[in-house]
Amino acid sequence: MSANSSLLSVQNVTVRFGGLTAVKDVSIEVAKGSITAVIGPNGAGKTTLFNAITGVYEPTEGSVLVSGRDPQRPLTNAVIAGAVSTGLATGLFLCLLVRVEVIWRASIIDLYVFQQPFPWMKSIGVFVASLFGGGIVGTWLPLVLGVVLGISGRMVIWSRTRRTPDVVASAGVARTFQNIRLFPELSLVENVTVGMDRRLNSGFIAALFALPSALHERSAARTDAMKLLQFVGLANKSEEAAGNLPYGYQRQLEIARALASRPDVILLDEPAAGMNPTETVDLMRLIKSIRDAGTTVVLIEHHMRVVMGISDRIAVLQYGEKIAEGTPLEIKHDPRCIEAYLGKEELG
Repeated sequence: MSANSSLLSVQNVTVRFGGLTAVKDVSIEVAKGSITAVIGPNGAGKTTLFNAITGVYEPTEGSVLVSGRDPQRPLTNAVIAGAVSTGLATGLFLCLLVRVEVIWRASIIDLYVFQQPFPWMKSIGVFVASLFGGGIVGTWLPLVLGVVLGISGRMVIWSRTRRTPDVVASAGVARTFQNIRLFPELSLVENVTVGMDRRLNSGFIAALFALPSALHERSAARTDAMKLLQFVGLANKSEEAAGNLPYGYQRQLEIARALASRPDVILLDEPAAGMNPTETVDLMRLIKSIRDAGTTVVLIEHHMRVVMGISDRIAVLQYGEKIAEGTPLEIKHDPRCIEAYLGKEELG
């Protein structure tokens, strides 16, 4: 499969933490409308790969493309204006810091007359003249240095936050987590509504004063949340606190919340963990329903019944490297996969 025909394309991704290489040169192509599983022993780098895909980690090497493009925060006029503003503010602060004693004396001490009104307008004029009257060393050198430091610092921050989880989510990628991260005190419908954040347009003022636009959007969000709860089979529990749900239902709720952003592809990190056999069968049906509804699925899973029962393609990781990729039947008979899970028999 070519990268151009893939919805999600992981290209030669490597993730290092100091001297530890957690993921090494992994490439996976995920076709639109498919279910792809990523499997491997504990510590194989599966969750780290998910974190690199979703922007939690920045890949040390390689790239992740969604619908053929790398989801990154663009360099806009607002970013440039913010960097320039930060630079000017930093430069003026350094000027003030260097000449603070001179400015204080000229604009405050020398103008103060006992029992006379303080000349504030004159003081402001003297302040400005003193601030920019220090010549090259006292004014222009710290000003230029501050502008350079301010702009550089702001651009470094922008560069390091170009590919954050919110940017990746806006590109159409949602995920669940290995450890459930619901809001336990909120109701089910409120948890799902939280997942719609990037789709809501009401501003702070509209929400604060409950303007008609905000109320209409809130009502529509609740309606959509109820449809998602119906989809995962939890509509009859919509007003219960999420923390009171059994473990399997919490997993389903987390999937509903991820679907609330209307993603093109959803990443499920061990969705069957802790489920009993009946819940596992229900989960398999749900994942197939998600795919049939138009959302591509990528999952990490140790439950081989789930993996072999629903996956179109499987990628196998071991020690951070991809050792095999293929259909369930191909993976089932691949000697490298059998060795990774069962070990290699020592011949003596």
